Amino acid sequence: MRLSDLWHWDGTLDRRSYAIWGCLLFAIKYNIDRAVAAAYGHPWSPFSYLMESSKGPILAVTPAQLPFYGTLVAVALPFIFVGIAMTLRRLRDAGLPQGLVAVFFLPLINLLFFVVLAIAPPRLPDGTDRKGLLDAIVPRSAVGAAALALATTTLAGVGLTLLAVYGLGEYGWGLFVGVPFTLGLISVLLYGYHQPRAYIECLTVSVLSVSFLGLGLLACAVEGVVCLIMAAPIGGALAALGGTVGYLIQAKPGNGRAAAQTLVALLVCLPGLMGAEAVNGGQAPLIAVQTTIEVDAPPAKVWENVVTFSELPASDDWVFNQAGIACPLRATIQGRGVGAIRHCVFTTGPFVEPITTWDPPNRLAFAVTAQPPAMKELSPWGAIAAPHIDHFLVSERGQFLLTALPGGRTRLEGTTWYRHRIWPVAYWEVWSDAILHRIHTRVLKHVKALSEGRRPSGE
Repeated sequence: MRLSDLWHWDGTLDRRSYAIWGCLLFAIKYNIDRAVAAAYGHPWSPFSYLMESSKGPILAVTPAQLPFYGTLVAVALPFIFVGIAMTLRRLRDAGLPQGLVAVFFLPLINLLFFVVLAIAPPRLPDGTDRKGLLDAIVPRSAVGAAALALATTTLAGVGLTLLAVYGLGEYGWGLFVGVPFTLGLISVLLYGYHQPRAYIECLTVSVLSVSFLGLGLLACAVEGVVCLIMAAPIGGALAALGGTVGYLIQAKPGNGRAAAQTLVALLVCLPGLMGAEAVNGGQAPLIAVQTTIEVDAPPAKVWENVVTFSELPASDDWVFNQAGIACPLRATIQGRGVGAIRHCVFTTGPFVEPITTWDPPNRLAFAVTAQPPAMKELSPWGAIAAPHIDHFLVSERGQFLLTALPGGRTRLEGTTWYRHRIWPVAYWEVWSDAILHRIHTRVLKHVKALSEGRRPSGE
């Protein structure tokens, strides 16, 4: 190991030096970032790198946050330079495409990729074969190798999911990013263990690995159909990315031992990562969802139907009927003014909403002190109790804002502030925002119909 390893772009870097320098540099950078965060009164832990990346693009940073995040970026630049240089040299040493340096910028995946590069042996001379422990286990036929790969990754994936969900109580980065990437990579390393396989074949096996995992979770009554469909896009994409990395590794003949070492290392590393995430995971960001509708009635009339509203007609929306998402039914209130308790009843139970702002006919705001399950899972086994149904998508408060418009009309705006402990937030927010907009729209259209003296519909 030489200090010049940190800034040279040419030549190669052996895996031992790469691993030691990588761990040392992370320790140094983490402590610098922790000091910066402390100076700005911001909490910081090793998982803050994942949590901060879930809060949205850097362009969404508020002016008050710019000094803190600007300092973090300035501190990161020399480490990024060194990290890219070292990764390029390690890729060159392992005989892997240097384009894989792009993985350096992907949260969590870059950590798993670091483990892979710390294990990957140097490029061997043509014709040299490196025997591995799996020689007698992995079939030589393409069908047999694919079958073993899918069976192995399905069992490993179900085990990792049970550990994360029931053992650690986490739906985190390790589960939704680490597991599909790892399964895609491992499945291809096993599939191409004896001989290099075509890219399209490797990609197929990698995507099938998470597909079989989904079927396994459904068969074990761990998850329902709707949640698996929601997870499919991110799971499939990350499995394909892992499969691509696996393809590039297995494309080098004679790398059997490296494949076995990588498989073991990732299956050991990932549970440890999940455990660390459960201990150090930060609080999910507060998200606001706002839906607006215009009503042909004055604010005073609309206010009456906002505070309480009658039974909504049966819904004809597939999101509520087929997908099992909690559907709003009616709202009642006990008392008047601040401190009154509003109950918004859904198909899965009531939300308990103490009134915090009572400003008729302008604004009604409330906290949420209790809430029902977010959905009823669709499963061939009937009702299942997946942990994420309770306490993982949590509404904290809400409000109705009424604004008078010309001609005796009203702009009615409903807002919900919520958090969900399912990561990465940026991905799952797309689904939860869409569902909340659907719920808002059903309630607001009902209030609109009541205020305008029309018969409510089941929209």
